[in-house]
Amino acid sequence: MNSSSSSRRWAAARGFGALALVVALAGGPALGQEALRPEVGKPLQAAEQLIKQQRYKEALAKVREADAAGAKNANETFMIERMRIAAASGAGDVDTAARSFEALAGSNRISGADKLRMIESITGSYYRNREYAKATQWGQRYFREGGTSPTIRTLLIQSQYLSGDFAGAERELMTEVQAAEKAGTPPAEDRLKLLLNAALKQNDNNAYVYAMEKLVTYYPKKEYWVDLLARLQRKPNFSDRLALDTYRLSLATGSMSNANDYMEMAQLALQAEYAAEAKQVVDKGFAAGVLGTGPQADRQKRLRDLIAKRLDEQRKSLPEDLRQAEAAKDGTALVDVGFNLVYDGQAAKGLRLMQEGMAKGGLKRPDDAKLHLAVAYLVAGDAAKAQSTLRAVGGSDGTADLARLWSLYARQRKS
Repeated sequence: MNSSSSSRRWAAARGFGALALVVALAGGPALGQEALRPEVGKPLQAAEQLIKQQRYKEALAKVREADAAGAKNANETFMIERMRIAAASGAGDVDTAARSFEALAGSNRISGADKLRMIESITGSYYRNREYAKATQWGQRYFREGGTSPTIRTLLIQSQYLSGDFAGAERELMTEVQAAEKAGTPPAEDRLKLLLNAALKQNDNNAYVYAMEKLVTYYPKKEYWVDLLARLQRKPNFSDRLALDTYRLSLATGSMSNANDYMEMAQLALQAEYAAEAKQVVDKGFAAGVLGTGPQADRQKRLRDLIAKRLDEQRKSLPEDLRQAEAAKDGTALVDVGFNLVYDGQAAKGLRLMQEGMAKGGLKRPDDAKLHLAVAYLVAGDAAKAQSTLRAVGGSDGTADLARLWSLYARQRKS
């Protein structure tokens, strides 16, 4: 469970706050302002002082002494139970505190703020006692009563997770993430990771992917992209045809580090007649020190030489390739030639040809073409047009999924 930082934050937030809360409960209406018999008032005053000294068990004994003072009026009962909640909460006797709260819950003498403080104290005490199911119940009650503390929200989620209520934790975390986004605030990374774990515990792939996409949106680390892209390719409907498109995103996000991946991507690009892209791939691999070393160094250098030769041939045949593409009945060839030119440093010309191909229509795979046009816009540095194009990509074989991830990446580029 990746929630230790949340637990530490919560514990730190409690620190003095726990003592302050218990003291506040102990004080309430000053004992001297209420008419109490000496056999009730004196032990309660002693209990109040003991609570301030954090001597909670001794304070609880004094409350029991006051409670033993024969028949009590309503005011005495109220003050005894209020003090009992404070002492029992501090002493870790949470069940006693909870029973005292229930005895007072219907009293019109408790303000809404006091009631929330009492519930907060009971919730926190159950959590510290590792009674997570009860902490969950009281945490939920706190919010039903109108509480808004983010600390208690964190405690509730932690309690749900630790008690095995992963569905409940997931719901609360989803609400928290959506509220943060609505407020224009990035959801905390550790909360997203906890959501990820809650989804994993339930084999909830949709929630897992949701959390991972939020992580790459706000915290675009290599390991998050690696996980997300690997999971994408394992989807039952994901087409093998999109391997090169997936590699493109992996390379763009900096999540490609394996020599075999560089080699396979370069070969796939070469097979697709994108020699300029293939050259970029091997150049980046050599620059990163991933290619050109080790037992496969000679093979990798031969591939680099082959790509350079093929690119030279494509550049020489470009006029004829253009003539044939323009004469074709559909726009597929224009899109492909333009895509290669974008990677070859001729972005303006390449994009114009791709747009002409899209307008010509008759495309064999229109969603693939839209995806490639969006990628070309990104290569050319136009993230806004890339985003607009990606929104139009459909397909149930993985193209729409890839477009959504490219959109997350484009959003980072735009910002």
